[in-house]
Amino acid sequence: MKRPRVILADDHILLLDALKNLLQAEFDVVGTFVDGRALIDGAAALVPDVIVLLDITTAEMSGLTAGRRLKQVLPKVKIVYLTMNLDAEIAASAFRLGASAYVVMSSAATELLAVIRLVLRGGSYMTPLATRDVLGSFIRNAEQKKNANRLTCRQKEVLQLLAKGHSMKEVAYSLNVSRSTVAFHKYSMMKHLQLNSSAELIKFAVSHSLAASV
Repeated sequence: MKRPRVILADDHILLLDALKNLLQAEFDVVGTFVDGRALIDGAAALVPDVIVLLDITTAEMSGLTAGRRLKQVLPKVKIVYLTMNLDAEIAASAFRLGASAYVVMSSAATELLAVIRLVLRGGSYMTPLATRDVLGSFIRNAEQKKNANRLTCRQKEVLQLLAKGHSMKEVAYSLNVSRSTVAFHKYSMMKHLQLNSSAELIKFAVSHSLAASV
C-alpha cells in the first residue's frame, strides 16, 4: 500500500529533524524546508499529500501566506499548521485560506499523528483549546461582511480613497465635500463596523476588496 507523502516546513532544523523522526515510521517524509519561498518553489515537484507548517510566522514568509500560495499551486494538498500560536484570528484565517488542521505544539505527539490520518480521510481538526475563540472569530467576520454590504455608496467612496493612502483633506477635495463630512463618514463606518482605529478600518477595506479604484 502506498504511504502518504508528507512535507515539513519550519526555520528550526532541530525541530524539523525531530518531527521527521516521529512521522517517518508511518508516512514518507519527502521533503523538509526551512523557508517559505523554497517551500513554494519546491513543493509541487514532490507531490505531497500533506504539508505540515510548523510555525505561523517566519522571517522569510508568514505561514498563512505560504499556506495560501500552496493551495493555489496544489489545491488538493492538506495543510496542517503546527504552532505555538493560540491567536483565534490567526487560526480562523488559516482555515479561511484552506487549512485542514490547526494543532498547538503543546499537544501530545500522538495527536499530530491522528490529525494527519484524519485530514487524509478528508476531515479537519482544531486543537480544542482554540476552538471556542475561533468560532467567535468566524462569527465576527461574518458580521463584518454583512455590515460591509450595508455601507452607503458615499461611505464606500470615502473608504476606498482612504485605503489608497489619501488624507481626509485629499478625500474631501476628490469628492467635493467638506473635510468634516469625510470625518463624519469615517467615524460612522468605524462605529458601524465595530473597529477601533484608522489602521483597522484600512485593513478591513483591503480584506473585503473595498480598496479598488473608484
